[in-house]
Amino acid sequence: MSKEKADTDPTKRFSTRAKYYNKYRPGYPKEIIDLVRSECGLAPTSIIADIGSGTGILSEMFLKNGDVVYGVEPNKEMREVAEDLLKVYSNFKSIDGVAESTSLEDCSVDLITVGHAFHWFEVNKSKVEFSRILRPEGRVVLIWNDRRTDTTPFLRAYEDLLLNFGTDYKVANPANFDYGALTAFFGNNGFQIKLLENFQAFDFEGLKGRLLSSSYVPMEGHPNYEAMMDELQLIFLEFQKDGKVIFEYDTKLYWGRLE
Repeated sequence: MSKEKADTDPTKRFSTRAKYYNKYRPGYPKEIIDLVRSECGLAPTSIIADIGSGTGILSEMFLKNGDVVYGVEPNKEMREVAEDLLKVYSNFKSIDGVAESTSLEDCSVDLITVGHAFHWFEVNKSKVEFSRILRPEGRVVLIWNDRRTDTTPFLRAYEDLLLNFGTDYKVANPANFDYGALTAFFGNNGFQIKLLENFQAFDFEGLKGRLLSSSYVPMEGHPNYEAMMDELQLIFLEFQKDGKVIFEYDTKLYWGRLE
């Protein structure tokens, strides 16, 4: 596959970034487990399909709850990171599959979770597949860590850096996902929404890793890489406090039954 094709294929975009993604992407607020327990009937015996599971950041929350988790992930490098990190959990099952074709059996899961990946899916095909694998009372929980872009001078400067150096930032930025599509996805049953706060603190090496975990920025060897890193260091030096900068997120949850 050509580099150009890999850059636009959602299943290949993170092949060179798996190590950064696992180490530097934000986790999810612990309140999510209680919310899914109370709103979606989560139990320690639940069977979950975590679709687009990546390096297993969201999967691990449910594994710790005792649930069986099928991590469905098409990207080989991301999947291998998850398999290594989560090998201590006998209740983790790694699946090479995509949202539109998971390979799971009909009516086999109680809950479908998607952590910061639904914007890559083909919505209509995913709905058909999710409906197939869900049990009759099953729920779907979609989660995004939505990075704030203008609440602090640092976050505004970081956003400007992405706009200046991003390879296809405007196209790939999940903030540009049409959330109106969720109305059709959930159908007449509708869905519920919850916002939670989330934060990360980084030294410069952490900030660099967080930047490189994004699929829309140049990697080493790209003509703009060095200039981007110079700018990142200037931003860090200007806005750091006690050697750290803070990322702020709105963690957005959407859940409901499919029609």
